[in-house]
Amino acid sequence: MMSEPTPFTVEQFYKFIGERKIMGVKCEKCGKIFVPPRPLCSNCLSTSLKWIPLRGKGRLLTYTMIYVAPERFQHLAPYAFGIIELEEGVRLPGIIQGVKPEDIKLGMILEVDFNLDVPSTWPQWPRYFFRPPQQL
Repeated sequence: MMSEPTPFTVEQFYKFIGERKIMGVKCEKCGKIFVPPRPLCSNCLSTSLKWIPLRGKGRLLTYTMIYVAPERFQHLAPYAFGIIELEEGVRLPGIIQGVKPEDIKLGMILEVDFNLDVPSTWPQWPRYFFRPPQQL
């Protein structure tokens, strides 16, 4: 009995988030990795794709401070929102937590963490965010 293939959709990406996994899609033809997922490689147009786990660690490329937030994020304001280039070379946007705004520096190492509380409004998906690595 064959199992159904896992679709290359944003919905599936967030299902993985609910399992505490950051997953990307890799083209089996040219090797390009991308997030968010899509059913077609944007580099070579191949449909030969597979899900791969991403380590969820990378460097902060850019960020902005959000002072006037959407309703569901008002309780966080002000907060930092950045773009992190993961070790695999893909860029992932997200909220930055666990660091004071004055301590945020371009190039700093951040890693993914998860907030699995599902909001009551759309989109009803678990969320991820970035924070400095845990100190051992």
